[in-house]
Amino acid sequence: MDSADMLITAVSVLKKAFFLYCASAMILPIPSVWQEHKIWAPKDLPSLSLFGHIKVFIFNVLWMGITLIGGVLLVPKFILGKIFGFDASYEAYMVETLTAHICCRLFVCPTVEIRGAENLPLDDASTPAPVYIANHASQVDLAVVYFLGRRFKWIAKDSVRYLPGVGLIMTLSEHVFIQRTGKNKKSVSNLYQQSNKAIQSGLPMFFFPQGTRRMAVRLPFKDGAYRVAIENESQLIPISIHIPLSCWNSWYPLNLLWGGSTENVVLTIQKPIQAKRDSDKEELKKETYDAIFSVLPLIGEETVEHKKMK
Repeated sequence: MDSADMLITAVSVLKKAFFLYCASAMILPIPSVWQEHKIWAPKDLPSLSLFGHIKVFIFNVLWMGITLIGGVLLVPKFILGKIFGFDASYEAYMVETLTAHICCRLFVCPTVEIRGAENLPLDDASTPAPVYIANHASQVDLAVVYFLGRRFKWIAKDSVRYLPGVGLIMTLSEHVFIQRTGKNKKSVSNLYQQSNKAIQSGLPMFFFPQGTRRMAVRLPFKDGAYRVAIENESQLIPISIHIPLSCWNSWYPLNLLWGGSTENVVLTIQKPIQAKRDSDKEELKKETYDAIFSVLPLIGEETVEHKKMK
């Protein structure tokens, strides 16, 4: 086989691989639907209807599709940036924001209400940048926080990197990936290094300190966000995310055809809390926990850890 044949074969293999990668955007949303199904399964919540399952599926397909198109278009700039010293992270963030607005407005609610906007720090790249923290109840959270109009970096598990579109755009945005299972000391160390670097460069970090999604249980807050805030003496910005119980099961957007209405998701930005080198981490946890849940209805129960704190 000469070099020309080898090149043709390589191109053919790459085309097939890219096709499979794109086609997987129609399959991989299924686990996301199942995860959301489990979140809404507790008896205190309305279980997902058939229409709700369909909305979650299309929401994820569209998210993967838009980020895939945007990511592919940005790859040339990303490659050139490695040579000439620039990146495509801001453009990737804009793709994420556009995707979030489209998916949310099409399947969740017409808009996201922002309360306490006066508590949002200026988006002026000043250092140290703030640390945003919020409750984590549903995958809806990942979309609605883009309505804040602030750029930030996520912490995401490493497996997200391989999702079509999503992983590509998050890589281009230079979000922080961590290994959540097994021997992950190096991964955790990288989390703090990358977070500190972002904070000191004027780019905020966004944490869901509960670590996983729950609607019916208020899980305790983990240490990560507070360690980053204390080490950098950053402001902690608590954000309360209220997701209506009818979020997925409502007939939105079809109900707009007959003049129906839909309850909007509400983001409440609480007053900033300044972290210092000598701040007590547990006190910061309690203060931010109380602030975040002060405006949210109690669904189900709180964990034993936070019952003891009160």
